[in-house]
Amino acid sequence: MNNFNAHMGVYTSDQTKKGWLTSILELGAWFGTLYSGFLAEIFSRKYAIILNTGIFIIGVIVQTTAITSSGSSSILGGRFITGMGVGALSMIVPMYNAECAPPEVRGALVGLQQLAITLGIMISFWIDYGTNYIGGTGSTQHAAAWLVPLCLQLAPAVLLGVGMIFMPFSPRWLVHHNREADARRTLANLRGLPQDHELIELEFAEIRAQSLFEKRTTAEHFPHLADGSNWSVIKLQFVAVASLFKSKPMLKRVGVATITMFFQQWTGINAILYYAPQIFKGLGLSSNTVSLLATGVVGIAMFLATIPAVMYVDKLGRKPVLTIGAIGMATCHIIIAVIFAKNQNQWPTHQAAGWAAVVMVWLFVVHFGYSWGPCAWIIIAEIWPISTRPYGIALGASSNWMNNFIVGQVTPDMLTSMTYGTYIFFGLITFMGAAFIWFLVPETKQLSLEEMDIIFGSIGTAQADAERMREINKEVGLDNLVHSGQSGDRASPTFLDEKQGVEHKAGDVSD
Repeated sequence: MNNFNAHMGVYTSDQTKKGWLTSILELGAWFGTLYSGFLAEIFSRKYAIILNTGIFIIGVIVQTTAITSSGSSSILGGRFITGMGVGALSMIVPMYNAECAPPEVRGALVGLQQLAITLGIMISFWIDYGTNYIGGTGSTQHAAAWLVPLCLQLAPAVLLGVGMIFMPFSPRWLVHHNREADARRTLANLRGLPQDHELIELEFAEIRAQSLFEKRTTAEHFPHLADGSNWSVIKLQFVAVASLFKSKPMLKRVGVATITMFFQQWTGINAILYYAPQIFKGLGLSSNTVSLLATGVVGIAMFLATIPAVMYVDKLGRKPVLTIGAIGMATCHIIIAVIFAKNQNQWPTHQAAGWAAVVMVWLFVVHFGYSWGPCAWIIIAEIWPISTRPYGIALGASSNWMNNFIVGQVTPDMLTSMTYGTYIFFGLITFMGAAFIWFLVPETKQLSLEEMDIIFGSIGTAQADAERMREINKEVGLDNLVHSGQSGDRASPTFLDEKQGVEHKAGDVSD
């Protein structure tokens, strides 16, 4: 926006600085993912959400001071602080949802979360389009044109922060911290059932079993960090992730998780989401208003494409969906590059070509919406044994945010110096992503954890986990509850079934 450019100076005219102004939020988010795990464990999911919502709000307030002479410094500092909140919340909120939701809907929450993300993106794009008119779109434009969108970030943040005050603690966190009476009472309230109801008994036993499993796994693998102290909890997050690099089978899983997230970001999706107005201007849409309008359609296209994703991914499998999506995205990139190369010096007289390129951008986000948006996160949740899944997911999320940061940083320079070569670059990388998925990533659809071990060469890991879980199930009386027929319509509890166990932890991820 014109008025924003006037306040930012070189940070919107210099392409490298523009990249930094954009990507510093993703750097903050990467940092936020690093501390989110132990913060949620030490202070509870509830208080960690409230705390990081406060961090987010502080970042927004700092950004709004950019109206003063501080300008770009306020945006830089504020976006980094805001990013910390974003990164931490992107890990903790889904964790809280999964631990409070009934087992029957945990898997559906993964798709619902991705849908909510794309809905937020769509709404934000159209807010920007509307506020661009405040004071006019030219030199008379008012500072409110960009201050209003910044301040509107406070609305959902305040709603989340205040709302969480009245929300319960996670029953699983309460059990894990030896507050079983509180956990049972909270679980009964969440389900709207008496504390002695058979379904409450069953689910409470499941939660106790999972908590004991995690504690005993930690005691076996990291006995020096099993005392439950805050310092041990902090160190465990990093020591456990480091342990994933020490065996070849786990290293294969690390490769699948981190490289899949590398390719997800280097498809260029966030290059388009962050710089869509600049991209559309480069494709011949000379008007800032028209380019913002085209950007709004990006949000709609991705939102609509995400809706059917959760309906067929379990039927078609991960590999076909990801491969087809990558080929579709890469093809769109190449077509855009060809149109750009032929018309970059004659857009005013070849407006149809410009709009054809814009349509390819819209088609690109459709391919992303049904494939790499939700499916990449599903894969990195499924490939890990139960005992290492939280740390594996955290590693994948860290890769996602760091590559997100790099893409945001380099895209403005690429668009300026490489022009249509930018789309060729992203296209080739995305074709490589399709090859990586098809030839090197196993299909994980409906595989048991033992079958996953066979694929990755770690036979016995899942079996050892299953044996430990069987012993704990007997200890807490879970077997008796199931076999006595008290489970009603639920044939087996979540953590007795390995595949359902995958579904439960898949609810702990975010995009």
